[in-house]
Amino acid sequence: MRKVGVFVGVLTVLLAITGVLSAIDSGLPAEENGTNRGSYYVNGEIHVGTYGQPEGKPLTTGHHDFKPSWSKTGDMLVFFRRVKNDSDVSKWKPAIHIINADGTGLHQLTDGTHTDFNQTWTRDGSNTPIWNRKNPKTGGYVVMASKIGAKPGEEIPLTDRGYSAWAFTCLTDGRILVRSNPPKQGMGYHLMTPGKNVNPTFERIECELAKTGVLARVSLSPTETRVCFEFQQGFKRRVPGRTLYVADFDAKTCKITNAKPFANEDGKPIWFAYPRWSKDESSIVYHAGGKLYLYKLKDGSTHKVSTDDKADYRYPHFEDAPK
Repeated sequence: MRKVGVFVGVLTVLLAITGVLSAIDSGLPAEENGTNRGSYYVNGEIHVGTYGQPEGKPLTTGHHDFKPSWSKTGDMLVFFRRVKNDSDVSKWKPAIHIINADGTGLHQLTDGTHTDFNQTWTRDGSNTPIWNRKNPKTGGYVVMASKIGAKPGEEIPLTDRGYSAWAFTCLTDGRILVRSNPPKQGMGYHLMTPGKNVNPTFERIECELAKTGVLARVSLSPTETRVCFEFQQGFKRRVPGRTLYVADFDAKTCKITNAKPFANEDGKPIWFAYPRWSKDESSIVYHAGGKLYLYKLKDGSTHKVSTDDKADYRYPHFEDAPK
């Protein structure tokens, strides 16, 4: 009886995926082929290619490499390589790496003994790689930073271990958009300005949607006037079934407003995740059900842009557009 129940559950999810994604167009208009270049994961390997066209040779092979983010200046990707696996993702041991977008210059930044996630780049011109490191004593996270060419062990903390801070994305003025519970401010979304001796300042972001659930994997548009993100209704962690949103963002008043869903509005039990902006802000790329999709903001259309139906695609990202 238990096996029957499991089969029915799996079948339900598969039918949900088919129903939600069948209405999406396959491919992009012919005139747009070649204009949407990015980096992404295919079966544990990092690729650089044009969305909607078949993959060429991967940049990395023989490992489990995740979540590339493309630098704003220079032609580099930062990603993590899983060194130690675990059924609990929060217990993984990844090593942060940098690689040139042409596949040369692979360089390891961390030693793989920590739980390091969500690596990206600053946008202030310094091209600084940052990420989040788990504090094993508290379960919270510390925002870390390093430099291109640095050795493992030379990374530095930007936040204190006494509270949790999770960095999503960076602004050109040096601030970092985080979810954190800094002292006397409580858990919420903030613009964090790094300071000396792990003493940053925090400006709380107002967002009505955040009162009813969690904003995850927030991506800031290149003009820093909009954000896209996953939204989870309620505060108990639930990854499949999230809805993808786009919203207005005001860096001066610290507000996220006018949030609108654009994918999985009904909350079907599918892994819709990692929405990321194109450099010209015309599109948002994301993954769902192991495939890649491109949402066009001008006409609200969605196009499937992964080409191998037998492969597992994840973590898409546009060229020269750090998350």
